[in-house]
Amino acid sequence: MTEHDDAVSPLTLTEKAALTSGADFWHTKPIERAGIPGIMLTDGPHGLRKQAEGGDHLGLGNSVPATCFPPAVGLGSSWDVELVGRVGEALGVETAIENVGVLLGPGVNIKRSPLCGRNFEYLSEDPIVAGVLGAAYVRGVQSKGVGTSLKHFAANNQETDRMRASSDIDPRPLREIYLRGFQRVVEDAQPWTVMCSYNRINGVYASEDPWLLTQVLRDEWGFEGLVVSDWGAVNERVAALAAGLDLEMPSSDGRTDAEIVAAIESGALSEDYLDIAAGRVVGLVRKVQAGAGTITGPLDVEAHHALAREAAGRSIVLLRNEGGVLPLATDTAVAVIGAFAETPRYQGAGSSLINPTRLDTALEEIRAVATAEVVYAPGFGLAAEVAEDETARLRAEAVQAASDAEVAVVFLGLPARLESEGYDRDDIDLPAEQLALLDAVLRVQPNTVVVLSNGGVVALPFADRVPAILEGWLLGQAGGGATADVLYGRVNPSAKLTETIPVRLSDTPAYLDFPGEFSHVRYGEGLFVGYRWYDARGLEVAFPFGHGLSYTSFAYGEASASVAASGDVEVRVTVSNTGAAAGREIVQVYTSLPGSAVQRPVRELKAFASVELQAGESRDVVLTVRRADLAYWDIRIDGWVVEGGTYTVDVAASSRDIRSTTSVEVAGDAIVVPLDRNSSLGEVIAHPIAGPIVQQALASVAESMGGLSDIMPEGVSMEKMMYSFPIGRLSMLAGEAMGPEAVDQLLAAANAPQS
Repeated sequence: MTEHDDAVSPLTLTEKAALTSGADFWHTKPIERAGIPGIMLTDGPHGLRKQAEGGDHLGLGNSVPATCFPPAVGLGSSWDVELVGRVGEALGVETAIENVGVLLGPGVNIKRSPLCGRNFEYLSEDPIVAGVLGAAYVRGVQSKGVGTSLKHFAANNQETDRMRASSDIDPRPLREIYLRGFQRVVEDAQPWTVMCSYNRINGVYASEDPWLLTQVLRDEWGFEGLVVSDWGAVNERVAALAAGLDLEMPSSDGRTDAEIVAAIESGALSEDYLDIAAGRVVGLVRKVQAGAGTITGPLDVEAHHALAREAAGRSIVLLRNEGGVLPLATDTAVAVIGAFAETPRYQGAGSSLINPTRLDTALEEIRAVATAEVVYAPGFGLAAEVAEDETARLRAEAVQAASDAEVAVVFLGLPARLESEGYDRDDIDLPAEQLALLDAVLRVQPNTVVVLSNGGVVALPFADRVPAILEGWLLGQAGGGATADVLYGRVNPSAKLTETIPVRLSDTPAYLDFPGEFSHVRYGEGLFVGYRWYDARGLEVAFPFGHGLSYTSFAYGEASASVAASGDVEVRVTVSNTGAAAGREIVQVYTSLPGSAVQRPVRELKAFASVELQAGESRDVVLTVRRADLAYWDIRIDGWVVEGGTYTVDVAASSRDIRSTTSVEVAGDAIVVPLDRNSSLGEVIAHPIAGPIVQQALASVAESMGGLSDIMPEGVSMEKMMYSFPIGRLSMLAGEAMGPEAVDQLLAAANAPQS
C-alpha cells in the first residue's frame, strides 16, 4: 500500500479501477465524492502543447500559444546544466500558468541510429550526457510545482513498427547504454512520472514488464512516482497493472477498467496491485494540487522569447571556420540563400509540435544587424514536388546573388516531411536539389557559409569545400535571431556535438540491424553506439562527438586525477582562453581501462563542464567522475562492478581531440562469482576459496598429466591450454583426484556463505 491509503480505502473497486486510466485524451478521472479531482497531462518537451478549448476530441488540433524552446537536439548541444535548468524552469512556469499538472518530457532515449525519425526529441548518443541534462531539465520544471514525465522507458530507438517491435538487447548494452541515462535522471531528480514506451524489450512489452517497471525502476533505482503509459502503449491492461503500470492513457472508455474489475473479482488479480496503483495516482494528484495556483499569469512572452534566443544561440555548433570567414562584419555585402532563411524549420513534427508565441526568421534578423545590403534568393522550393524549370530559375537567381556579394550564407536542411515522429528516415542525405545549389554557389563564391536546419544528422559531402559550417539543428521560435547573433559574433558559438556526424550511412553502428524485421530489431552493435563504434573501428568521421569550434581559442594544462573519500574520481585541469574574445569551452573527461577483463570501448565520456572564460582568463576546472559511472554490468552476477586497475583519464575538447592525459588507480569491487561444474579451470583458480584447493589438487596429479606435454605446441604452457577447461570434466585428465565427488565438494566449499 501507499501513504495515500486513507484516500484509496473508502473507494469502491470500480472507482479505484477508474482512477488508473484516463478520462479523455489528456485528463485523469476525478472521483468527486472522494474529493479527488482530475488533472491534466500534456505534451512537451520543448514547449507546452495544450489543446485550445473546443478542439478535436483527440487533442491533436490547435494548441494555445507557448514558447517554443530549442528541441533536445539543439539544447543538448549546449552541454550546459545551468542553461537547461533555466529552460526547464521557464517550461514549468508556462505549464503552471495553464493549469497543467504534468509536462510530458524529457526524452532521454539514446540516438542509436541517425535514421530515427524522433532523434530531434532526444539529447545524445551518450547516456551520461542524456542523463545529466535530463536531470537538469526535470529539476527545473518541477521547481515550479508541476511534474515531468521521463520518456520513453525504455529502448525506444526507432519509429518503424514502434508499437510492436522488440528491441532485442544483451544485458550489458541494455544497462550501460540504454538504461543508464534513465537511471541518472531517476536517482538525481525523481521525476513525478515515468512514461513507459510502446515497444517490447527482449520480447516483453515495456508496459507489462515487471522486471523493467518494478524490479529495475523501483526496487533498484528507488523511483517514488507514477508510471504512465505512452498514449496507446498498453497491450494487456491487467498484466500491465501487475507489472507496475499505474496509469493508462488515454481513456479506453471504461473497457480496460472493467477488465481489471473482472480479474480481481475472479481471483486472477490481487486487489493489492490496484490499491497500490490507485494510491500512486492519488499521490500525483496531491502533488499537482499542492503546486496549483502558486504561479499565475500572464506569461512574460518577451522574457521567455529572450531565453529561447539565448538557448538557441548556445545550441548552434560551429563545425568549421577556415580562414576566419566568421564572424561576419556588419558592413559585409551578404547574399542570403535558401528557403529556410525565410521559412524556418525550427521544430520537429508530431506530438511535440508547439504553437509559438512568435517566430523569428533568419533573413529578417540578419537584415536587422547588417549595415550593408542583404540580398535574398530562396534557391530551392520546399514543396515535395517542384517543376524542373522552377528549380532551374531559383538556382540561377541564387547563383547571381552569390556572385554579386562578398559572402554567401546558404541555408540548407531537411524539410519537415523527411523527419517526424511516427516514421524513420530513409537516408541521411540532404535533398539533391540543395546539394546542387550549393555546388553552383561555390563555383562563383568561395566565401560561403552553410547554415544547417535538421533534426537528425545529415551527411556533409561538401565539408572540405565550404570554409564555414554552422550546424543549426532545430532552434525553436527564436532560432532566426540566434543564427544572426552567431553569424555576426554577437554570440560566440560554444555548442558541441552530442552525436557523431558520420561520413556515410553505411559507417553507422546500427546500419545492418536497423530497423529490424518481423517486429524484432537486434542491437548487434552491443556497447558500441555512436562514438564508441567509430573510435573502436578507427573509422573516419565527418565531425566527431564532442566537436565544436569557437571564435576564440582554448589551451589546456596538465590534468591530474585522484580518488576522493567518496570513491569518486576528481579530475583537475587548468583551461585558458588564449584568444581575443570571451567564450565558453565544453571540457570533457573520458576514461578507459587498458587490459580490462571485459570488452570496453576505446574511451567513454564520464564527465563534462561548460566553462565561461574572458579573453586571457585561466581557470582551474574540477570535474567529478562518479565511481558508479566507472562500473560495467557483470553478466556473471547480474550486477554493477567497478573493475580495479589503473584507469586512463583523457581530458578533451572532443572524443578525438585529447588535450591532456593522466591516470588514476581505482580500487575494484570485491566480487565472488558462484562456481559450478561448467566453471573454467581459470575461473576456479582465481576464486579465493576454490583456487588454493584446486591448485593443490592439480599439483598432486601433475605427473599424471605430464604426458600431455608431448602434444602441446612449442612455447605454449599446459596452464594456458587448460585455462578454459570446465572443472567438471577434469576427471578425464586428473582422475579421481578431480572426480565428480571431489569437484562437488570443492564447489560446495567455494559457494558456501562466508562469515
